Amino acid sequence: MSIKPLQDRILIRRIEAEEAFRGGIVIPDTAKEKPQEGEIVAVGDGKVLDNGQLQPMSVKVGDRVLFGKYAGTEVTLDDEEYLIMREDEVLGILEG
Repeated sequence: MSIKPLQDRILIRRIEAEEAFRGGIVIPDTAKEKPQEGEIVAVGDGKVLDNGQLQPMSVKVGDRVLFGKYAGTEVTLDDEEYLIMREDEVLGILEG
């Protein structure tokens, strides 16, 4: 099954941050914060402006992005968790 986001929405798979343990302390999964970095899996066609023109998306599939802690809506597809959010909820694209 696949998902095609509508208009200016994007589908993101979270990327787990590298974990570093100091002093041998292991933080349980329930206490960890969810990562705020992800990879774009699918994008919509773009936002329809008031004048009827289509504003193209500035992100593309494969981009690594940063987003806000409470951004988007969580969805589960084929036992994998994703986020659907509007393009304007993306804080930045990671380069390099």
